[in-house]
Amino acid sequence: QVQVVESGGGLVQPGGSLRLSCAASGRAFRNYIMGWYRQAPGKEREMVADITSDGRTNYARSASGRFTISGDNARIAMYLDMNNLKPEDTAVYYCSIMYIGMTYWGKGTLVTVSS
Repeated sequence: QVQVVESGGGLVQPGGSLRLSCAASGRAFRNYIMGWYRQAPGKEREMVADITSDGRTNYARSASGRFTISGDNARIAMYLDMNNLKPEDTAVYYCSIMYIGMTYWGKGTLVTVSS
């Protein structure tokens, strides 16, 4: 059974930094895409950044220049380094892994940016 687990959320002040981690397990993943999505209260889920298993990255405009996504193929893991956080970054952040037409989701980790 595939499991996707996020960690690293929490409360941070505006301008602060946070690192989110994600790990997937349960099968042998190859040629996959891992992504970070977020959903703020009252809003739809949106893509933040994603990374392919060969290292290609893609960022939403809101994340570009402030967030950095990275991956570890050996561990089927992914990270999101978030800098200069703003109150509008407050959301539940979800990790996903897309493989052979299937998308698996984690349960999410809450990031709150507030003074």
